[in-house]
Amino acid sequence: MHLRDATPADCGTLLNLIKALAEYEREPDAVIATEADLLRDGFGPTPRFHARLAELDGKPVGFALWFFVWSTWQGRCGLYLEDLFVLPEARGHGVGAALLRDLAARALQEGCTRFQWQVLDWNTPAIGFYEKLGAKALKQWIPMRVEGVEAIRRVAEGKGA
Repeated sequence: MHLRDATPADCGTLLNLIKALAEYEREPDAVIATEADLLRDGFGPTPRFHARLAELDGKPVGFALWFFVWSTWQGRCGLYLEDLFVLPEARGHGVGAALLRDLAARALQEGCTRFQWQVLDWNTPAIGFYEKLGAKALKQWIPMRVEGVEAIRRVAEGKGA
């Protein structure tokens, strides 16, 4: 197994893995991101995300996409894992655990005091996997989202839903 930072040349690979993740999460038509989006926001002058690729025998089999957040209470940054995915045929080889350990080490290196992510409530295999690694579910927190440019515009204009 080999872990490495994704490069601009990996945008097609990343997009394919993102689409495979969407398929797994029962949202196969939800991905509207393009290779150009990944290139612009991940590899431009001010990257908005970072990505690590996992390879087995030279073949990409998984990825982790992450970015930094900041805690007002702790006055320190945190590492937010947006997505972690391993192709079904590569599961059971320690790829997911290696990616999580790798990001935890990055969080320590960067002085982060939090390493956090979300998991779908029906994804019991992932929940069990994360709990074995020491993660705790934050059941008192409810994720909130305003999605789509028009919905965000309504909020910005004070028009609400």
